[in-house]
Amino acid sequence: MSVGVTTSAPLPPTSGTRMVTSAFSLEDYVVFVLLLVLSLAIGLYHACRGWGQHTIGQLLMADRKMGCLPVALSLLATFQSAVAILGVPSEIYRFGTQYWFLGCSYFLGLLIPAHIFIPTFYRLHLTSAYEYLELRFNKTVRVCGTMTFIFQMVIYMGVVLYAPSLALNAVTGFDLWLSVLTLGIVCTVYTALGGLKAVIWTDVFQTLVMFLGQLAVIIVGSAKVGGLGRVWDLASQHGRISGIELDPDPFVRHTFWTLAFGGVFMMLSLYGVNQAQVQRYLSSRTEKAAILSCYAVFPCQQVVLCMGCLIGLVMFAYYEEYPKSLQQRQAAPDQLVLYFVMDLLKDLPGLPGLFVACLFSGSLSTISSAFNSLATVTMEDLIRPWFPEFSEVRAIMLSRLLACGYGLLCLGMAYISSQMGPVLQAAISIFGMVGGPLLGLFSLGMFFPCANPPGAIVGLLAGLVMAFWIGIGSIVTSTRSSTAPSPWNESSTSLLSNLTTVTMTTLMPSTTLSRPAGLQRLYSLSYLWYSAHNSTTVIVVGLIVSLLTGGMRGRTLNPRTIYPVLPRLLALLPVSWQKQLRFKSYSQDLSVDTAVFPEKMSNGMLKGSRDKEATAVAEEGPAHQGSSPTFILQETSL
Repeated sequence: MSVGVTTSAPLPPTSGTRMVTSAFSLEDYVVFVLLLVLSLAIGLYHACRGWGQHTIGQLLMADRKMGCLPVALSLLATFQSAVAILGVPSEIYRFGTQYWFLGCSYFLGLLIPAHIFIPTFYRLHLTSAYEYLELRFNKTVRVCGTMTFIFQMVIYMGVVLYAPSLALNAVTGFDLWLSVLTLGIVCTVYTALGGLKAVIWTDVFQTLVMFLGQLAVIIVGSAKVGGLGRVWDLASQHGRISGIELDPDPFVRHTFWTLAFGGVFMMLSLYGVNQAQVQRYLSSRTEKAAILSCYAVFPCQQVVLCMGCLIGLVMFAYYEEYPKSLQQRQAAPDQLVLYFVMDLLKDLPGLPGLFVACLFSGSLSTISSAFNSLATVTMEDLIRPWFPEFSEVRAIMLSRLLACGYGLLCLGMAYISSQMGPVLQAAISIFGMVGGPLLGLFSLGMFFPCANPPGAIVGLLAGLVMAFWIGIGSIVTSTRSSTAPSPWNESSTSLLSNLTTVTMTTLMPSTTLSRPAGLQRLYSLSYLWYSAHNSTTVIVVGLIVSLLTGGMRGRTLNPRTIYPVLPRLLALLPVSWQKQLRFKSYSQDLSVDTAVFPEKMSNGMLKGSRDKEATAVAEEGPAHQGSSPTFILQETSL
């Protein structure tokens, strides 16, 4: 069974064309099955180790004893799924290396979480990132943030679960939905039983498999066309080596500014406030280890991006030397990589199986992280606050049942994702549409002391409305243009469109039609600007509503939830200037003497947090005590 595309039925032979054999050898099956068995074994090992003595902290947070390296590899694997393994080479093959400039966004996209979000979350001793929203605003804002995250991840899981199954269907003829079911069940079992520690260590193993699979394709492919130098020469001759496109127009799908700066907001929504990543930071044994793990992701991300780009260039050079078969010419863009791999590695038993294992490794790591984080936020944000009397045994059992329940739900979402457009763009668009408002909500609370709960809720709703307005407008526009190519709608195929028809009619570049105006122009906003646009909407609307409703007047404000942006910026000035620019407004707002950056305020926390009361809060977690945080400050001027 196949929905949206047909990949398993072989095309009739045609004279003068090569046919791609889509059969696995015994060695390929062994490699592929070995991946599933080892992933399951790692999960079951951590589930059986100390069975009956597990605590909810071990299940959800790995007992907060994880080291830097496994956390870093798990952070990398969480969103380095089959989506990227299939999508990046296809993007490079079709449009050139412009997409490589996304790597420029990784620096700020990981530096900001390392020095702002991670210290703030870690020192509050959170389990769920959305506990922060209750400490900063109130319980209603926390529930709104949690529900938004659940919606985001469940939809994204459909894309991630469907993509490798489509690939396996293309190369082996396996039933598409049988492979979806197999992937979902294996992942659900080891996630539900082993908890976060099992997820992290399977991520480490699956990351190594991903590297090996991609490296094998690069080495064999470049060797067949005469080396990497020959690959580069062929790509240059045919215009696939892109220069720096400095067009600032946000409606152009990919430019340097779109990738390098629009991508920063996308990275922040992934690595700054997404529960799947925050949970890994918080599982680190120390704050320093959490920060170092974020730093370690930067070079790994660059290597992964370069490998994806190289596969795309090798694929282009290969098809310049060996023209595509009819079957390959009719393949959807997201299937083309698999057809290329099968054609390239068909004489090397075991390597096609390694690459398919690479795809499944990406999906297993992403899906298991999602199941674990969804179970965590549901337990910590939606159940335990209302039923605090839950015993440890019942909490563990319920957490495992939640992981299984989300596994079944995401299996159903795979059907919907089968109707989506290009896989890479679909996934990023979903994160931009829903992740952007969440980024805006956390930024509103962390950087703006005057923001209040009504402003946070209205701002989040405004961001979500704006996100889906543009997203649905893009869907409608892409549907209408599916029979007539349009240059301005290159980013509109990101959601709910047929893989074969819309891809060819809306993504192929064209210069013959004029750009639209008005709302049609807005709907063509590049998908990489979704996060920036939607998070900005949340902040602007949230600040306006907060000021109209009296700001934080009469409300309590926990200083540990605020990152002192202005003090940090002014600290860069000479000491004489600092004395002249005594930071009166900030000190008045928080009713504390913070003139000229006193020793009492460090990294957004009072140094008094080292006293006994703060130590108790850090050990037990303020969100779990049912009482107000230790440090409550009264705002007077806002």
